Amino acid sequence: MDRGPVEGSSRVAGRADDSAAWHLTERCLAATPEDGARGMFFQGVVGVVGFLQGEAAAKKCLAASGLKELNAAELYPVTRFLAMSAEATRLLKPQLGDWAQSLRYIGTQATVDFLASMFGRDLMQAAGRNPRKMLHHIIENYRVAVSYGERSVLWTGDHSARFVMRRDFMPAPYHEGVLQAALEAVGAQDVQVHGRQLSLLDTEYDVSW
Repeated sequence: MDRGPVEGSSRVAGRADDSAAWHLTERCLAATPEDGARGMFFQGVVGVVGFLQGEAAAKKCLAASGLKELNAAELYPVTRFLAMSAEATRLLKPQLGDWAQSLRYIGTQATVDFLASMFGRDLMQAAGRNPRKMLHHIIENYRVAVSYGERSVLWTGDHSARFVMRRDFMPAPYHEGVLQAALEAVGAQDVQVHGRQLSLLDTEYDVSW
């Protein structure tokens, strides 16, 4: 059975709306009740949409998640975050240009929110001003932020790496925003992050600075 296009394939070109809908359905079906993300990321999406589109749009995002209130430290089902993110990209796409750019924007905000939390402050202290340390320590911090997936890093040069994610529910553009913001937070210059979707839940990112 054809499970739909994968980002980065030629079949996706010009079909961002179809692709976004496919992501939501297929990724939700792949999730289990144990797969969760911290409330701070939900709050970040609501905040971004509220800032760019107004309070009414922010309320639509919260409603899409099926939640009435959010606790920053609590783990909520990732299926609810997927539903919220799909609604957010629908609302933000006219302003930001397309589905992928909307996801990158949300991913960038996720890093900002995480680094402002108590978990993020520990990460910043461990990383110092060293991008390599940031990529190394961010693997451990993903385990704090979400309850699913595996991450690893392969060093390809003094200022480059390949960051690999297995069984992660967010599409590649989201994590492009996450990784770029994390490296820029420690002072990295000319950061480039290029993601590839290897399968529904597996991605890899060529990172340089």
